[in-house]
Formats: sequence, structure tokens, C-alpha cells
Amino acid sequence: MNNSQTMSKVHNFSAGPGILPQIAIDNSIKAIQNFAGMDLSILEISHRSKQYEAVVAEASQIVKDLLNVPAGYSVLFLQGGASTQFCMVPMNLLDENDTAAYLKTGEWAMRATKEAGLFGKVNVLATSENENYNWIPKDYTIPADCKYFHCTSNNTIFGTEMFSFPESPIPVVCDMSSDIFSRPVDVSKFDLIYAGAQKNMGPAGVTLVIIKDEILGKVTHKIPTMLDYRVHIKNGSMYNTPPVFAIYVCLETLKWVKGLGGVTAMETRNKAKAELLYAEIDRNPLFKGTCAVEDRSRMNVCFVLNKPELEEAFLTLAKERKLDGIKGHRSVGGFRASLYNALPIESVQALVNAMQEFEKANS
Repeated sequence: MNNSQTMSKVHNFSAGPGILPQIAIDNSIKAIQNFAGMDLSILEISHRSKQYEAVVAEASQIVKDLLNVPAGYSVLFLQGGASTQFCMVPMNLLDENDTAAYLKTGEWAMRATKEAGLFGKVNVLATSENENYNWIPKDYTIPADCKYFHCTSNNTIFGTEMFSFPESPIPVVCDMSSDIFSRPVDVSKFDLIYAGAQKNMGPAGVTLVIIKDEILGKVTHKIPTMLDYRVHIKNGSMYNTPPVFAIYVCLETLKWVKGLGGVTAMETRNKAKAELLYAEIDRNPLFKGTCAVEDRSRMNVCFVLNKPELEEAFLTLAKERKLDGIKGHRSVGGFRASLYNALPIESVQALVNAMQEFEKANS
């Protein structure tokens, strides 16, 4: 039995690092052994080599192709995760006496809001915190006198997702860490998009930033070199040694997305997976969803048992059925099934089968 067959027996619902396409894993293993015919591992080659520069160039171009990135935007591969972007965004866009507008819809949005407060004033336009972030606020107005508006498109912990974005009179910044490349996005409506790779794009260790060049260079304070977007743009994501291997795996994953038909095809796949699982949650009398129906995430499906005392029994069954990573975050409890791009619908069906099996045993 080969490695691919062995791995496919486990259904990986991990919230992150999440499941990767098997072809991306296989090709990355080959690159570890011998990259680009160099008889060297990609783990040991110079990031200044022509062969590796071609990796970054191709990955950047595929990002532009998949999302139809307009002219005037730069694509960056940076380190520090989305959490570093929480401070990097206000550091580059906000002066001390300026105000930024934030939509607080979950744990990561809350952390981004807190970091922005270190650099300027923050206006929290709306939040669903008082209901454990189980819905997305929609009735708010973005003030024209703020420097930028920040939102989080998908909330990994609480299982909500923004399926539309407000019209804004100011630059829009969005953390798309957990739903990037899962659906089409009109990049022209955003001035800065950032996303940690470890959900839909690659392994942990690299962060994608898509930024409109003209919004930079307007703050009056000094910015540390490593936190200045302009430095990374000027140096093509290679001001310092980049996360070489992580970017390579991203390239292989992006090639897989493109080969399957791009983000439109991904959205079709992801809708089918989410609809299958939510239908079972709504049908099965043992389970119930935790979020407002209209805001239910396609990426992270959160649900609980109507009888919490059965939770451990269902987790035991899930383990027996090789359903990995479905235990819910402590903030919500219950279960969370992450349905990232690379998860096949067969894995979702396996989870549905287990839920139906559990219903028969406990009805």
C-alpha cells in the first residue's frame, strides 16, 4: 500500500494546519529529495538561486490569476502568520491621532482590534460578542473619517462567514486566513487582504498579503524595516530569507486549485460539502448548529449535541471511524468540522454516516 492510500484512510477535519491536496504533499516530498533537477533538496538551496526565484514568481502569478488581482497591487509572501498582520496593518496605515474602523466578529477579529489600539484609535462599528459571536453584524455604517475598515471574512472558532462585504468610503482591509481561495473574491473592492497559509493554501510558516500599492507611505511615523510593506514589495518578498519550503508547498497547492478550475470550481465543491453536512445537522435530532443559518461558514462547521453528556461517546465513535480533528474549540464546545478546499466530499459523507450511526445507537 503506498503512502497516498494510507493517508486517505484518515478524514482530516483539522481547523489548522489543515488538510492539503495529496499531490501537493507528494510533489513537495520529491522537492525535498531533489529540487528542479539540482540534485539538492529544496530545504538546502539558496533562496537567491534562479530555480527558487522562479518558485516565488510562479506562486505570485497564480495568486494573481486565481483572484484576478488588478494592476497596482502587490503580492507578498511574509512570515509571522496573520497575527503579525494584526500589528503590521495599523503600523503601516495608521498614525497616532487617526482612527480605524473594525468589525469584531470573533477571536481573531478581537485580537486584530486590540493590536490596532496600540497605534491609533479604534472604532468598533459592530460586534456579536454578547452572543458568543454566533452571527455576523450587518447593520452598521463605515465612517468616512476613519483611515481604514477591517473585517475578518471567516471565523474559524465560531463558524461564521461573511458572504457579502459592505460598500466602503475608506480603504478595506480583510483577514481571509481561513477562506482564501475557497470562492471568488473581487480584489478591487479591497485595499489589503492577508491570509495565513495553513488553512487553504499551504503549511504553517508563510502568510499571503495582497496590497494596493497606493495606500502605503502615508503615515508620518517610522516603521521598523521588517514590518514595512514597502520594503518587502521592493525586494520581491525576499528582503530576508523567506520560508522557502512553505512557499513551495503553497505553489503546489495553488497549482492544484488552478488545475481543478480555480476558485469558482472550489466554491462549487465547498458549497456541496457544506450543504451535505448542514443538512444532516438540521435533520438529525441529536445535533444542532451553533450559528445563525444565514451566516454559517462553509469552511468551519460548528455543531453540538442536544445531549451534551453524549459528547465523549461521539468523539470515541469519530476516532473509530478515522474522523480526525472534529472536537470543537473550547469557546464553543461540541464539534467543529473544517471543510477546507482539499477535503474531499467523501470525508464529509463519512462524518454524516457516523452521525446517522450515532443517532440509531442513541435514539
